[in-house]
Amino acid sequence: MDMKEHIYSDDPKVGHPDVRTRLAGVDYFFIGNGFLQAAVQVCRSGEGTPLGLLILDPEQFGPKRAAMTCDSDHGLGGTVIEVRLGDSAHAPTPADLDAAWDNVDGVPAARAVWHAGDLKIVEQFYCPGRSSRRIYRRIHLHGNGTDKAIVMLSPDQYGAEDLEIELSSEGCATATLIYEVSQDDGKPFVFSRWKQNDHPSVDAVDYWNGLNRCDTGDSMVDHLFATARSQLPTAIDATGRMDASIWQYNLEWVRDQVHVAEALIRLGDYALARTMLARMLDEFVSDEGDVIDSGRRRDPIEVELDQNGELLTALKTYVDWTGDLDLVREHWSSVEALVSFPLQAQFRHTESGLLHNRRDFWERHGGHGIQDGCELMHQFFVAMGLENAVYLSEVTGCEADREAWNTAASELRHAFLENPDHRLVEDGHFIKRRGVDGIWQQTIVPSSDCVLPPEIPLMEDGPRPLEPDTASVLPIVYSYIDPAGELATNTLAQMEALWNQRWESGGYGRYNAGSEADSPGSWPFASIYIARACVETGDDANVWRILRWLADTPGSTAGSWFEFFGDRISPPYAQVGIIPWSWAEMISLYVHHLLGVQPDLEGLTLRPYLLSGLDRMDASALVHGHRVKLQVRRAESLGKRCAEIGTERFEWQEEGVRLPLPDSDIDVRVYC
Repeated sequence: MDMKEHIYSDDPKVGHPDVRTRLAGVDYFFIGNGFLQAAVQVCRSGEGTPLGLLILDPEQFGPKRAAMTCDSDHGLGGTVIEVRLGDSAHAPTPADLDAAWDNVDGVPAARAVWHAGDLKIVEQFYCPGRSSRRIYRRIHLHGNGTDKAIVMLSPDQYGAEDLEIELSSEGCATATLIYEVSQDDGKPFVFSRWKQNDHPSVDAVDYWNGLNRCDTGDSMVDHLFATARSQLPTAIDATGRMDASIWQYNLEWVRDQVHVAEALIRLGDYALARTMLARMLDEFVSDEGDVIDSGRRRDPIEVELDQNGELLTALKTYVDWTGDLDLVREHWSSVEALVSFPLQAQFRHTESGLLHNRRDFWERHGGHGIQDGCELMHQFFVAMGLENAVYLSEVTGCEADREAWNTAASELRHAFLENPDHRLVEDGHFIKRRGVDGIWQQTIVPSSDCVLPPEIPLMEDGPRPLEPDTASVLPIVYSYIDPAGELATNTLAQMEALWNQRWESGGYGRYNAGSEADSPGSWPFASIYIARACVETGDDANVWRILRWLADTPGSTAGSWFEFFGDRISPPYAQVGIIPWSWAEMISLYVHHLLGVQPDLEGLTLRPYLLSGLDRMDASALVHGHRVKLQVRRAESLGKRCAEIGTERFEWQEEGVRLPLPDSDIDVRVYC
């Protein structure tokens, strides 16, 4: 790879402060529908516009400064409103501004509250439809005794004029400003107007109310799920495109898309998940079976082999939740290509049967010091993907050499777990990588022509350790190994070295900061990896620690977290952005692990897990097109774990409660 691929030109020091992604005291509330994406910026520090609106074209990825409402000189100033009372004009200020998530008829809305004299101003921003390119900004004025108010708009507020409002006898009034995106010679632009009827459309209400829900009675726990639920669907356009990190990379990866698609399935949005998966199979998988990362194909020595297995696994998840076999049948040639590509001789290590090349899970390559070798995630995801491909062949009836695929999966599993000389296990825990010489690669040395910033840990003198690496817990997350076994316990114990490595604010780094090719800092989605694994092993204390850290981390009011929290060197790196993958990991943590909803084509397994301190979970999940309403309670009162549907009782088995697939909406009480 060319090291220049890591270099970006967007300089946050150039232009209005609003062009910066990371502002002190900032929250971004994302709203949208696949045809339009927007973010409400709430900045309580005074560094940026206190209350501004970023309107984005989901068809055009770009830096924050490229938003249609971000002016090079005035930032988001053109989206600020003022309220005039008599001779006094008032606008939101950092000291007088509160924000939170709200909803309008179930449609997620960003809610901001500020004051104009004795008037309380409540603004709600939301996307009112499922196919229009509009944002509604509903403005409520609450006071007593004031006769008139004028809602004043910036001179460049996209066409709408100031509005004089008569307050009711109770001193209240409501007005709604519409922002709409249209085209002029193929270029999108924003215009605005006032509107009388400000209710969301029926299809928007039905969509949002139809997504899966989870309520525990714990405000923090519920907030984390609700913010992910509200924002993940807004990050994908109607064709299935998604910027892997909003305002940052402006590129796509199969890996990121796959985990987002899995979360959408678990959220009940089968259609958008199908669109994403079909697009990946059509556009991201070559005839040979390699897949793109960062928007491009790679030389075999630098492909991310794990992505093949991850896409195959997501297809199994889709089939198990929906019962739709046609997606796989229609793309069977791509499935076969995904299977065959990693099994080529150029990747096979003759002595061990492991797969090898010169790329690691976190995008590092030869320039960073990654030697030709065998990466744990390449073995794990390809082996699991092979098993899932056999399953997909069986359930769809598509022809395949299942015996050969099963044999390859078994041999690869044995190689990385049990080969006496080459297994990716040392001292009872997973290791990240072995060289083709069989030696455990524990450190890296960047190439002499590396052009990365000298301030990053990778460029420092001294050892640059590769271990530990949070990805090593993923075999636990996917139940590929026994979560109660020593391998899982020992691997998770290694992760504690990654908490607060070169910072004191909490959170796990993605890997040992000594080999960090970026700035050291905590990573939300990597931290959620560990939370997911800890649910499987029963480590409630660490799950709570991670959830509390996320709830206290900057951006937590909106629940939109940066890719990581550290001092990004920009340029040459891109400004840090908001990564949708974090929302996806949060949804999978709740639905797959805590609620334990795990359907397949033959039945529904429920294995809910009540964290210590929680006494209930009430939820609903769409399974094979039917609504399953769950009431999860502790089993002490009955003395035995079970599930009940009406008067019928189902006993808890080793893997949980096994139910028949629903053929209608059902209510299930689970005691665990």
